[in-house]
Amino acid sequence: MLSEQIYDQVRDAIMRGEVEPGQALKPQELAARYEVSLAVVREALVRLVGEGLAERLTNRGFAVPSLADRRWQEIVEARQTVEPAMLRLSVARGDLEWETRVRAAGHRLARTPMYVPDEGSYYSAAWAEAHRLFHRTLLDGCGNAVLLENFDRMWMASELARRWTVHPAYRLPVEEVLAQHEALERAALSRDPEEAAGLLTDHLGATAALLTGAESAGE
Repeated sequence: MLSEQIYDQVRDAIMRGEVEPGQALKPQELAARYEVSLAVVREALVRLVGEGLAERLTNRGFAVPSLADRRWQEIVEARQTVEPAMLRLSVARGDLEWETRVRAAGHRLARTPMYVPDEGSYYSAAWAEAHRLFHRTLLDGCGNAVLLENFDRMWMASELARRWTVHPAYRLPVEEVLAQHEALERAALSRDPEEAAGLLTDHLGATAALLTGAESAGE
């Protein structure tokens, strides 16, 4: 489907940082660049709006969300409310197969380089996927499909903001990021729901703090 192809290309450009926070996404320019109709471009942009990777401006078309957009903080707040509760359920309900998958996801995350020179200053694509898989696996032991669908939506919406935090001026050291995930894995597999939930809350809060630093740096 043509709109799917345009969606993928524009999404990748946003996620790679080719379009700056707050920069306009002009349908006419995109239609000319990709040699497609305005209707196809608008369909792709509307989908990006739904995923939190673009916003619709009154009478001004579309744009990449601003770094200062309060929505990022609201997403973190929502995740800090929902995901620790999901992790408590996973710790209580997760079986041996879940434990095995958590260990495998943690091993993959620890062994995947966060940064690859050829991919620029953002997290590597492989690490970003390993990171998503680790968090998703931790939570899927909860056995609640509705909660997991909600996690998937919030993860996508926050992924762009997370990538902005990799700027050398305010990103966390690799060792600290690895230590946070290892501590999460240990607490979950030790069947300590409160310790695991507390660590996850703090881990999610670290992203919010980094975004606040990034916003201040951009003022």
